[in-house]
Amino acid sequence: MEKGKSSIWNPWHGCHKLSAGCQHCYVYRIDGKHGKDSSVVTKTENFDLPLRRKRNGEYKIPPGNLVYTCFSSDFFVEDADEWRAEVWDMMRIRKDIDFLFITKRIDRLQTCLPGDWGDGYDNVTICCTMENQDRVDYRFPIYKAAPIKHKIIICEPLLSDIAFPFSIKEWVEQVVVGGESGREARVCDYNWVLNIREQAIKANVDFWFKQTGSRLLKDGKLFHIARQFQHSQARKAGINVTLEKGE
Repeated sequence: MEKGKSSIWNPWHGCHKLSAGCQHCYVYRIDGKHGKDSSVVTKTENFDLPLRRKRNGEYKIPPGNLVYTCFSSDFFVEDADEWRAEVWDMMRIRKDIDFLFITKRIDRLQTCLPGDWGDGYDNVTICCTMENQDRVDYRFPIYKAAPIKHKIIICEPLLSDIAFPFSIKEWVEQVVVGGESGREARVCDYNWVLNIREQAIKANVDFWFKQTGSRLLKDGKLFHIARQFQHSQARKAGINVTLEKGE
């Protein structure tokens, strides 16, 4: 997921809690501070951002950028069905940038795809969240069979130990793991992180320990980690794996 220059694009905002990983959603947490109802899905002012240009005619999002898409909602949330076709059109037009979004609704993929999708757009990465074994058991087979050219498994917030039911070799590009943030965060066990890492390495797949979360259990001790240190502490663990092509 970490690559070059990046931009953020949220064509719509708001979502509905769906599974265990949604319980302490950061969008709900942030909106709550401003008295905003996160369950109301609305089109944003930046809906057409990828097509907007500067006065000199250049795109506001320059070619080569990685665009983190729909991070304040779920790309496949039902409420956005009427707007999604326009977003696919923008992704098709902007073949010079890469789009990446994360979904917990991979089971809606087939009903939400554009007619020319085929086996996927070259410039679109669709990540699937699998926060515990229950969601792995349900979402993993659907995700594996889905026609997507670039796939990343997101185990965040990681809520249990996880065993992938089938190999992730050759069809997953990366596995991302992270603990849960916030005052009410549930515990992330470092042994779960290492177990997932081992499965990724065996499958020759990149692994990224993105963040520790607020409560990390390691070597029998529970660590309370402030928000500003959760990413840096994960990096200090030194367990990220980036494989060279052809390994």
